[in-house]
Amino acid sequence: MLDRIAVIDFETTGMSPAQNARPTEIGVAIIEGGRIVERYQSLMNAGAWIPPFIEQLTGISNAMVRSAPPVAQVMGEVADFVGATPLLAHNAAFDAKFWDAELALLRRRRSQEFACSLLLARRLLPEAPSHKLGNLNRWASLPDTGQAHRALADAEMAANLTLLLARRLREHGVAEVSHAYLCGLQKLSAAKVRALLKA
Repeated sequence: MLDRIAVIDFETTGMSPAQNARPTEIGVAIIEGGRIVERYQSLMNAGAWIPPFIEQLTGISNAMVRSAPPVAQVMGEVADFVGATPLLAHNAAFDAKFWDAELALLRRRRSQEFACSLLLARRLLPEAPSHKLGNLNRWASLPDTGQAHRALADAEMAANLTLLLARRLREHGVAEVSHAYLCGLQKLSAAKVRALLKA
């Protein structure tokens, strides 16, 4: 059985904190015992302008974030909610940058590694026609979690995908699918993963 993991997703004003992008929404779906057991979601006001194309993509408007709680309050709450629970995101390189940058503004830092369901899906589901989150969920007939490009819906999609990947590993004889195992697996080449699962 997969151990407890906090699956997170940010919606943001741009691609990177290094380019002054800030978060507008965060969603967390905690998985344990093969299902989602807890959730957290909030819009947040970082005082950053949302470009029109991102408003269109996410449905999150400048007016919505103006009336949202301050970013420091939300990030403090969500960091407390997650605690030391291992982290995972789809395309974790993106979400980890925002998680780390926003925690740094609170003089906090994470102690746990991020697993990445995108890297894992590329290695464990090579037959999928696309490894984008929404496409993978449709291809695998996973539950519809709501509007894509909203943080909690995307976090729940990534959580359901992670549970599917854990089942796939167990079918290949991996008895103990832990967060640490997933982090190790995503660092291997696709060829090495295939060889490992055939052994």
